[in-house]
Amino acid sequence: MSKLRYALFVGCTPKGSTPELLLSTRAIAKALDIELVELNAASCCGASHLQDYDDFLAMTLNARNLCYAEKEGLQMVTICNTCQLNVGMADVRLKSDEKLRNNVNEKLDEIGMQYKGETKVKHFLYALLEDYGLEKLKEKVVKPLSEFNIAPFYGCHNIRPSELHEEANLHENAYVPTSLDNLIVALGGQTVDYEEKNKCCGFHADLQAPHTAHTLTGNALLGAKDSSADWMVTPCPLCHLNLDAQQKPAAKELGRAIDLPVLHLPQMVGLALGIDPVELGLDKHVISAKHITV
Repeated sequence: MSKLRYALFVGCTPKGSTPELLLSTRAIAKALDIELVELNAASCCGASHLQDYDDFLAMTLNARNLCYAEKEGLQMVTICNTCQLNVGMADVRLKSDEKLRNNVNEKLDEIGMQYKGETKVKHFLYALLEDYGLEKLKEKVVKPLSEFNIAPFYGCHNIRPSELHEEANLHENAYVPTSLDNLIVALGGQTVDYEEKNKCCGFHADLQAPHTAHTLTGNALLGAKDSSADWMVTPCPLCHLNLDAQQKPAAKELGRAIDLPVLHLPQMVGLALGIDPVELGLDKHVISAKHITV
């Protein structure tokens, strides 16, 4: 298999609030000999907030983001579920709506750019599963996660809407997702099944309805903990912010202690690959994950 190369759309959160995600992504890409070309000129995807305020501006910004990947001649990968949703939906709409595409390109022409629809958008999770392959990944495991019961938390935006997966030919069911579960098993871990694993973490309700957000966060964490999880893993930094940084107010809201570590997807992969936990940023979490070693 030829070396995998991607244009990496980092987004905002991994460079600000969750730097350990970017750190661990780079670490496992190096270990797996995957080349990630970071799109440093790319802007915020809109985070599902700009889309509500100015849809055309959101389309234009994400068309520009896609242009940067097109310029590199590479498929774009994301490391955030919300980025995946917004850039992916923009790509689908621009490819299918000629009028919208022409209007966006008229605006992009002011800065000498044109969206051509020559790239695709895929979350790094699916790049590992669909492109790198689980069997090849198994061969790279030097420290199986066999002693851990791991709760996968999918969240909303990476598995919905279904047409994004159909467009990318990804094999995932939003109601019965399996990608994270399959990855956990491939790394030697024990996957934990629980009702809340594909529900909302509450992030987008944090400012408008904090009680509701804390309830959603707490329900997900307690659902995992009550199912005997040792820790949780998520492919989304926004989910991670709520599940890790908002865990204490969530526990207060529900009147129960939680204290459940939450890892980013590449941190879990990195542990199984034998990468030093400090290199993966396991010392940077609000709820301590420093004790998780293999």
